[in-house]
Amino acid sequence: MKAAVLHANDDLRYEEYPTPRINDGEVLVKIKATGICGSDIPRVLRNGAHYYPIVLGHEFSGEVVEVGKEITTIKVGDRVAGAPLLPCFKCEDCQRGSYSQCKFYSFIGSRTQGSFAEYVKLPERNAVKFDTSVSFEQGAFFEPSTVALHGLNRANYHGGEDVAILGGGTIGLFTAQWAKIYGAKRVFVFDIDNDRLALAKKLGADVTINTLDSNFYEIAMDYTNKKGFGFVFETAGVDATMKLAFELAGNRSSLCFIGTPTKDLIFTPRLFENMNRKEFYLTGSWMSYSAPFPGKEWELTAHFFATGALKFDESLIFKKMPLSEIKAAFDMYKTPGTVKGKILLLNDA
Repeated sequence: MKAAVLHANDDLRYEEYPTPRINDGEVLVKIKATGICGSDIPRVLRNGAHYYPIVLGHEFSGEVVEVGKEITTIKVGDRVAGAPLLPCFKCEDCQRGSYSQCKFYSFIGSRTQGSFAEYVKLPERNAVKFDTSVSFEQGAFFEPSTVALHGLNRANYHGGEDVAILGGGTIGLFTAQWAKIYGAKRVFVFDIDNDRLALAKKLGADVTINTLDSNFYEIAMDYTNKKGFGFVFETAGVDATMKLAFELAGNRSSLCFIGTPTKDLIFTPRLFENMNRKEFYLTGSWMSYSAPFPGKEWELTAHFFATGALKFDESLIFKKMPLSEIKAAFDMYKTPGTVKGKILLLNDA
């Protein structure tokens, strides 16, 4: 088959690669669409891969073309999204359903061959079926959607509260939608890009606020009668929004860091003291899994995409490119601010 093989830092080649051979309990999927995740960028451009050569990619959908022995829930022709985590299922964390904390895991697209290829193999339980009304392009957004929903679960989310989403990227926009589906009083999306804020509105956000406005904080607090927000979800992983979360949180509220920081953070004592004074609940969120594996996050994404309650908009996609042009796709990330949204790679084979 053809695959995008990373041979060294920034050395990505579209070339011949062995087609995976499935074992008992596995299925072979022909990749139809796969997205470039923010975590793929340092793997390709900043020496971030575990080893070389490797085929990356973990946000994908496709069609099942072969099934192994003992497969009972998947058949040839099914449309599936791939849950990329491969936990051991034996350790203490796995035994209690904390698959994201498994210390002996593998992962499709970073530790084993991923979806930047014509085909990928995966265990039966990692293949999440979706309805024919859901496009393959939409199917490639399952993974970011489940990351968003897992964040709500970690924050012990419930409806009836004002919710702040810090960051209008793909995961932030899905977090906003899940908050609405589960009964938010109002959803506020904060970002510095008016195009992303307009998309947030289109996808159902009640209020959008550009944090470049000098009085954005006063505007936000006026909406809540100075009380702050019942739930705050930080999805950008940058210094400004992680600190802003501490200021926007209301008393006895819940704050979840979904975004992953890449630089040192320094909180002043005054800022950090917000957690003490407000007694808010602070937690993090990692990946997107729960018991029974892969979890409700995946099951409900398939369900609500099919019903239309979880919206998909073409504006979530910055650019569609054939997989053969993957090198050009990653080159776009070398100029900060160029890529706004998801680059989706389509199989042109």
